[in-house]
Amino acid sequence: MQRGSPLFTPALPFMNAPAARERPALPPLATVIGIPFDCGSHAFRIGARQGPDAIREQARLLRPYDVAPAGETDNAFDFLRLTDLGNVACTPGDVEASFPQIEAAIEQVQRTGAMTVTMGGDGAVSLPQMRAVARHHPDLVVLHFDSHTDTYDIGGYNTATTFTRAAEEKLVDPANSFHVGTRGLTFMPGVIPFGRSVGYNVVPFGEFAPRQEEVLARIREQVGDRPVYLCFDMDLFDPSCAPGVCTPEWGGLTAREGLSLLRALRGLNFVAFDVNTVSPPHDVGGMTAFLAATVMQEFLCLAAETVRVFPQRFAHLMR
Repeated sequence: MQRGSPLFTPALPFMNAPAARERPALPPLATVIGIPFDCGSHAFRIGARQGPDAIREQARLLRPYDVAPAGETDNAFDFLRLTDLGNVACTPGDVEASFPQIEAAIEQVQRTGAMTVTMGGDGAVSLPQMRAVARHHPDLVVLHFDSHTDTYDIGGYNTATTFTRAAEEKLVDPANSFHVGTRGLTFMPGVIPFGRSVGYNVVPFGEFAPRQEEVLARIREQVGDRPVYLCFDMDLFDPSCAPGVCTPEWGGLTAREGLSLLRALRGLNFVAFDVNTVSPPHDVGGMTAFLAATVMQEFLCLAAETVRVFPQRFAHLMR
């Protein structure tokens, strides 16, 4: 795996993580990949294609040691032997050309047994990733935290149909997958009923916010030890702490609440992580990108705990 290959283009490394080729004796347990793609279909709010570079820039503020770790390690960066392959070589707005590139890039890492930790890009980038991940992890479930379900009753490939197509292609098990945090406004009626008709467990924000412990307990019970794809859309946060997103909705989580939510997911069998919709042209002082970088650091903590709880998955990488 190399930066600068036909699949990847060089970028400022996340937390200064090296490329995998730079320390081949120590295979990574997790690898960062940027996906600078957006559909470009919004009337005026376009910019998530710039998200990965903005997140990497703000990741310079991160440090490897957690003063109050939720898991067994206080340095997930070193524990995971984290690497960064750079950005997928894709073309914003061109689904036909870009989705195969994204899928191939994720496939390249997933076949090694390492976890992928990606940053978009808009919500459309999750579909080609799930195609690659599902190939290696049957019975895959998705935990999708977002103010939108991205499961709409329309055709095509765009940010509104990511999980509609994922269910149709049988990439995930909808009956044990969750959309959590749905709120705000949208362009067509019946979104929540349609998501449920597809088979997903849809938990609107108004149900989730007052009963988080109950919802998280239900998620743990239904997901069990199944492989989990964690998709985290930054518009789950309130625009007061994450203004630079593609489709902001007022009334979301604070930064503290969102990061605490991630920590509460510790111990699930994660196989891939995906944060998306950071739109730098609409950000303020890099605050959304910095928060997204911190979300990724929490992903690393979850990944480290996954290795501890499911060591058999990683035995071939630990020799």
